[in-house]
Order: sequence, then C-alpha cells, then structure tokens
Amino acid sequence: MTQKIESHPSTITAATTEPPQTTQELPITTTTATTTKKHKLTLIPLIFLIYFEVAGGPYGEEPAVKAAGPLLAILGFLIFPFIWSVPEALITAELSTTFPGNGGFVIWADKAFGPFWGSLMGTWKFLTGVINIASFPVLCISYLEKIFPVLSSGVPRKLTILGSTLFLSFVNYTGLTIVGYVAVALGIISLAPFIIMSLIAIPKIHPHRWISLGQKGVKKDWNLFFNTLFWNLNFWDNVSTMAGEVDNPKKTFPVALFSSVIFTCLGYIIPLLAVTGAVSVDQNDWDTGFMANAAEIISGKWLKFWIEIGAVLSAIGLFEAQLSSSAFQLLGMAEIAFLPKFFGLRSKWFNTPWVGIILSTAISLGMSYMDFQDIISSANFLYSLGMLLEFASFLWLRRKFPLIKRPYRVPMKLPLLVIMCLIPCGFLVFIMAIATKLVYLISGLMTVGGIGWYFLMNFCKSKKLLKFNNKVDDIYEE
Repeated sequence: MTQKIESHPSTITAATTEPPQTTQELPITTTTATTTKKHKLTLIPLIFLIYFEVAGGPYGEEPAVKAAGPLLAILGFLIFPFIWSVPEALITAELSTTFPGNGGFVIWADKAFGPFWGSLMGTWKFLTGVINIASFPVLCISYLEKIFPVLSSGVPRKLTILGSTLFLSFVNYTGLTIVGYVAVALGIISLAPFIIMSLIAIPKIHPHRWISLGQKGVKKDWNLFFNTLFWNLNFWDNVSTMAGEVDNPKKTFPVALFSSVIFTCLGYIIPLLAVTGAVSVDQNDWDTGFMANAAEIISGKWLKFWIEIGAVLSAIGLFEAQLSSSAFQLLGMAEIAFLPKFFGLRSKWFNTPWVGIILSTAISLGMSYMDFQDIISSANFLYSLGMLLEFASFLWLRRKFPLIKRPYRVPMKLPLLVIMCLIPCGFLVFIMAIATKLVYLISGLMTVGGIGWYFLMNFCKSKKLLKFNNKVDDIYEE
C-alpha cells in the first residue's frame, strides 16, 4: 500500500508496489519557481562550468612529475580518467537527471539511506568544496609570485588572498548565468597559451624523455603523486548541486558531462607530453607553476607571461565554479529541509543564494592560509568519504528503485556497476590510507562536527527553534 501526501506542483508520488510493467517516479526536489528560463544555464556555459569544477587547465599537474617522474605522470593522466573520471561522470549523469534538484548528492544519499546519511554527505561535500575554494587563490599566487616576488610571503601575500577572494565572491553574487559565460571566456583565454606552447614544442620533443622514471637519487613521493592526480581529476559531481538551475537538465547534463571529460583529459595530457618531451630540467623543479617556466624555455618570456595571466584567469574560473556549487548546495539543502530556510535565501537583484555565498567565502578564507599541500590533502580525504557514500548510494538506488524513470541510465546491469564502482573505491581507500596525521585530525574533527550538526538541526526542528521548509518525502508502507 502506498500512502500519498500533499506536495508542490513538481512532485510526483512514488509507489513501491506498482506492477512490474509500470515506471516508478520520485519527487523532483527543485523549487526554483523564481528562476525564469532565460536565467538558466545552457549547454556551452555548463560544459565550461564543469570544466572549471574539475580542472581549469593543466595548472597544478606539475607536482606529479616531481613526485614520480615523467613516465608515471603521463600514465597517470592517461589511465586515471578511465578508472575515476569516467565512472564518476557516468554516475553524476544518471543521478542528476533522475533527481534534478539543487541538493545534488545530498538528495541521492537521502533517498538511498535516509536523512542522517544525506546530512553527513552534505557536510563532507560542502567542507570539501570550501577547502577547495581556498586552494585557488593560493594556486593563483603561486604563479603570480614568479612575476611579482613580493607576493611570495608576508603581508602582501595575505592581503592579495583576502582581496581576491572577496572580489571574486562578489562576481559570483551577480548571477550564475554571468558566471557561466565568464567561464567560457576564461576557458578559451587560459587554454590558448598551452595550445601554442604545445605546437611550438613539437620540433623540440625527444620521445625517449617520456619513458623516464625520474632522476636517480630522487625518491618517489606517492602521497604527492596520487593526491595530485586525484585533485586534478575529481569533483565531477559538484555540478549536480546546480541541476535546478540548468535548462532541460535531463538532456543537457549527460552531453555536458561527457564533453567536459574529453575536454579536461586532453587539456592535461597534451601540454604534459609537450613539456616533458621538450624540456630537460632537474626533476625537483617541477613544482606548481613550472609550466610557466617551461613556456619561457620553449618559446620565450612572452609566452611565460601569457601562461601566468592564464593561471590567474583559470584560478578565477575554478573559484567561481566551486563557489557556485557550494552556495547552491546550501540552497538545495534548505529546500529539502536539511538546513533552515534562511540558507535558501536568494538575492532580490540577481536571484543568487547570497547566504551560501557569504558562508562559503568566510570558511574558505579561514582555510586560505594553510599550506597548499595540506589544503589539497584535507579536501581529498573528505571528498573520499563523500564519494564512498555516493558510490554506495548509486548502487543502492539501482537496487531500491529498479523501475524508476531514468532519463539517462548507465548502460550496465547491477553486477557490472558494482565492479565499475569498486575500482575507484579501492583508490579512495588508498588515498585515505596514505594521508598524514594532520589530515586525519582535520577530517575527523569535521566529521564529528557534521554528525553533531545533524542532531542539532533535528533538535531545532522538534523544538521549532528555527524555520524549515516542509520537506516532501515519499512515505512507504510494506
């Protein structure tokens, strides 16, 4: 027997006891009545937003060479997308089109395992996002300090991080459509110098350099190597928190995700092949920002300067995409009553989630002054916890709702899907196992805080201390 409840117009009540020939449908938790169609994201801006959620160019891939040498770095960026990026993109495409609401992965975990896990997923992914936001001004300054050494330390560095973070947050406040088209422009301008550098490098390439395992005496740093690969090729699911802002998400999402996967992988591997084949330097020189130095060796200072500017533009795109994802996640969690209604407030002028933008910016500023490598490692650990839950949610939803209408469906049966998910899950466990004690401490405290937050929100609901939306759920009876 199925018990129905009242819902908003976009809600369709599901039935678990429907006959086998019928199709199950679950509520779409998108409450974006104030967002008119003309303000929604279309295909091209969405492709570039996903691109900046994940990559933003080959900036930041250099430490993989420093950690393990050219051959393993090249193999890493060739193979890792197939064992990680593709499965994550496939899962995101299926679940985002099945549950096209701004809650994204929070909705998926909630539908699979209940509100506790939905809330914990929200905590892990939100904190991952804001930690990641903090890394982009740092990455940007790592390039700029090669032109302006005064930014390498002290008050000038801190003020630059503060000023750039606040300014970019204001740009985000002006609207997701603007951010989307800005991402298109930034993507083209920031990638152009790498295309030029790769073409100029062709006559200078010595293929035997590609098979080098690194210099003798340089110890391999597997922690740095795998964290660099992971950081540069994850976050495909972040765009799911903006599903409610996308024009025709059921058709647009799969195309945008698969286009972004190809775009991103080529953007990493082509410059890496060009530089490792054309430039011979000390392996320890391959720090973040080395691509600019390589451009000077290959072509001259003009190209180095362009790549430095491109790094700034790329960091802007990365910042904007991630901040949008984090802010809309909070809005989506407020829509489905995981957070108080206050978190779902939108700007009257731009229709953007201004509370989410302010909160995300404030936390990321606090993280901005950590060591860059600690930022990456902490984000990766929390993200790994969230992704393990996400893979489990995907598989359980396939089993729990086998007949649900899926506008895009990963073309595999459950046993093959289990295998597809187990491979990246093994990598996630490995990433967590090699984390430092500081990362364990930070991640553990944040997880405990997330659990406490869930019970605090439940207490506030029961005592009516804060205002929450009326969450629309399916109520089932056996």
